[in-house]
Amino acid sequence: MEKDIGKIPKNEATDIIIRIDDFGGRPGLTIREYVNSSQTGYTGFTKSGTRIPADKFSEFKKLINSINEAELAAMPSTPPSPPDSSSSAPISTAPKKEAKTEKKKVNLAEMDDY
Repeated sequence: MEKDIGKIPKNEATDIIIRIDDFGGRPGLTIREYVNSSQTGYTGFTKSGTRIPADKFSEFKKLINSINEAELAAMPSTPPSPPDSSSSAPISTAPKKEAKTEKKKVNLAEMDDY
């Protein structure tokens, strides 16, 4: 059983699809990205997304409903700037050690016949 609940446009080529489905005999809510791109030639669901099992949906719904929309709207829409390098921990300039692999020579004459 699959029932599409709705979709939210993410960008020009991608939508977020919300659906109720039964995956492997286990009902739940799936939130996945669906791409429709003529640039890449691929149309379909991507690996990006998540699935909420039916028995955890009540907990998920409480968490979503606890979000204050005013706080969400007040969040900055620009990504945070990188930390000031003068206040961060010093970066090590020591050369990285390379892993050594030991090669063992095998004498084929000493091997048992199989």
